[in-house]
Amino acid sequence: MATYLDSILERHREVAAADTRSLDNLISEARDQPATRGFRAALAASPTLAVISEIKRRSPSKGDLNAGLDPAEMARIYERGGAACLSVLTDEEFFGGSVADLQAARSACSLPVIRKDFTVCAHDVADTRIMGADCLLLIAAALDPNELAELHALATDIGLDVLVEIHDEAELETAMAADATLVGVNQRDLVTFQVDHERAVRVGRVIPDTVVRVAESGVRGADDARALHAAGFDAVLVGETLVTSGDPAAAIADMIG
Repeated sequence: MATYLDSILERHREVAAADTRSLDNLISEARDQPATRGFRAALAASPTLAVISEIKRRSPSKGDLNAGLDPAEMARIYERGGAACLSVLTDEEFFGGSVADLQAARSACSLPVIRKDFTVCAHDVADTRIMGADCLLLIAAALDPNELAELHALATDIGLDVLVEIHDEAELETAMAADATLVGVNQRDLVTFQVDHERAVRVGRVIPDTVVRVAESGVRGADDARALHAAGFDAVLVGETLVTSGDPAAAIADMIG
């Protein structure tokens, strides 16, 4: 059955196929960038539940969430609330994000930043490092196992941390085969859009202890965050709840407890 990812990935692969830039030159430029801030290390070092706070203007399923947000101001608010890291959407066509959003947010704070986008090729990986991100998202459902392993290896080679997003135990096996050390369980079903907390708990139980575990999507507040922490997750990635909140800093602080 087709999912919301299919049309997004089709578009991103079209763009990738038309990219004629030299990959060798991009990788060389990526390696010349300043040191990253250590995304995974920031999550692993947190003495409490770590919150990855997301800057997200819109979503394909819900439309505008906070289309006019100021990414720099949001980053400062998130940092003030105690966020461990930032996530910034850079997909323009489907989520209204941009590279400029990521750069503005990262420049406004000291937090490590993950580029939240649909990575489908090596050019995307190099671009992520060049734009200043500290971490890259790879979605297991969007890539075949060989692609996932190759892109993961390239990202780590040029200095990026990698969050591998999974939905089930089979995708966890693929992530582990790619040497993932940072894994996110997306609680939202790709077909129905429904949030399934039980799946996150079930899959979270079988993620090795050497892996930093992140719960993604559908974290509506402190109760959800604490339940996921009790289930063994080291961090939660929270977007919609924060960008639509009247007081995001307080919401983060409440989740951290």
